[in-house]
Amino acid sequence: MICVSIGRGRHRHMAAEHRHIVRQGAKLVELRLDYLSGEVNLKRLLADRPCPTIVTCRRDKDGGKFRGDEQQRVLLLRTAIAEGVEYVDLEEDVAAEVPRFGKTKRVISLHDFRKTPTDLAAIHRRLARLDPDIVKICTIANHPQDNLRMLQLVHDSKIPTVGLCMGDIGVPTRILAGRFGAPFSYATFHHERALAPGQLTYRQMVDIYNYDHINAQTEVYGVIADPIGHSLSPLIHNAAFRHLNLNKVYVAIRVPREDLAAFMEEAPQWGIKGLSVTIPHKETTVKLLTKADDAVRDIGATNTVVFHDGARTGHNTDYHAAMDSLEAATGGQGKQKPFRGRTVLILGAGGVGKAIAYGLIRRGAKVVLTDGVASHAVALAKRFQCRSVDWDARHSVSADLLVNCTPVGMHPNVDETPYDMHHLRPSMLVFDAVYNPENTLLVKNARKRNCIVITGVEMFVAQAALQFKLFTGQDAPDQLMRNVIKKAIGAARY
Repeated sequence: MICVSIGRGRHRHMAAEHRHIVRQGAKLVELRLDYLSGEVNLKRLLADRPCPTIVTCRRDKDGGKFRGDEQQRVLLLRTAIAEGVEYVDLEEDVAAEVPRFGKTKRVISLHDFRKTPTDLAAIHRRLARLDPDIVKICTIANHPQDNLRMLQLVHDSKIPTVGLCMGDIGVPTRILAGRFGAPFSYATFHHERALAPGQLTYRQMVDIYNYDHINAQTEVYGVIADPIGHSLSPLIHNAAFRHLNLNKVYVAIRVPREDLAAFMEEAPQWGIKGLSVTIPHKETTVKLLTKADDAVRDIGATNTVVFHDGARTGHNTDYHAAMDSLEAATGGQGKQKPFRGRTVLILGAGGVGKAIAYGLIRRGAKVVLTDGVASHAVALAKRFQCRSVDWDARHSVSADLLVNCTPVGMHPNVDETPYDMHHLRPSMLVFDAVYNPENTLLVKNARKRNCIVITGVEMFVAQAALQFKLFTGQDAPDQLMRNVIKKAIGAARY
């Protein structure tokens, strides 16, 4: 179940949002009295309420906005109980001052906005002695390992427990709470009114993550990166899972570089069966695999990890997807060597650049590498025995194919391009691996110059479909995935 937190300054707005979100399907709502301006009228808020309700009045030190007298705040909580509200949220230090009465259930809560304490179990035992129906612990996650400790606490608790980590690192706990046994998770009414760091909206929890269908048997998949907020992978994988009625969920997980090794060791304890891997972890993850396919070993980068029977097996679907996309654009699928002897300029020597360079060199292309960090291109060129040029000399290369593997032009920097328009020629094939937006400035300029164009959406969908096959053993609904990603980025060209 999802509890939707509502915090508005006026009673009528709070009541209106309460009614609206219930019409959307919400079954539990938290009313944050500390957001109301002026005198609080509990009778007005609770009369004819459309669903069970938690009343909360949070102080500044607990992440709230209540500025009044503490006796006044406690009186509001007691009044809510007297009015017969279904739940009241009480902080540890006031729980003893607000006795149990009637049918109102007690949520005994603790918030830590600096860290996730090492003694979570001791904190839980302390709160459990205060006559709770539900224990609620919310902390800031500074490391992915904090999420696992919190989720394991929820799982092991005999008293129903809501344990959530706040902040961008802590977002997975909000999605996986139900899998580990939490009675509910929290969401916000609207993305512009999050009441806690990292809080997702009700619609995101329902439409993207299918939260109410997550249970103890749900298999977990995800994408790891740092930063992670830009990833659209959860949209397409979860849509595919739902379409095929698979009990799986795909989450975005922010993993800082220094936490990668520990996270990979602990991933199976999250219930994780497979991961997509992106910047900056594609190369480093290779060192943490127990098995790898030939492409991963040769390229030195992985974008997919499958966990099975204690093994971590790496794959590179970037490579296969890029080659399929390029061959389709040149009419080369099933034909002889469409790239042999052709000059390819690859912008960017990161994980995607490595995969595409590897594939094209194997197909006989003359690959030239360049990167904003010159040493990256030089090192990769030495490894693949091809040529490199300085970034400032990139326009001097007479290329038949231009491939952008840099993030230049990615949202929100949509007015940038890694290659000047007047150097584009009508005979060139231009492939931009950036997929958000689909129509980058490079793509727009290439079309104006009558180049053959491949957008990042095609590669993104292709590599995701290959990942889906590795994760599930089933063919991906690739047209559904394509539609979902195009709608998300506003292209909507079906």
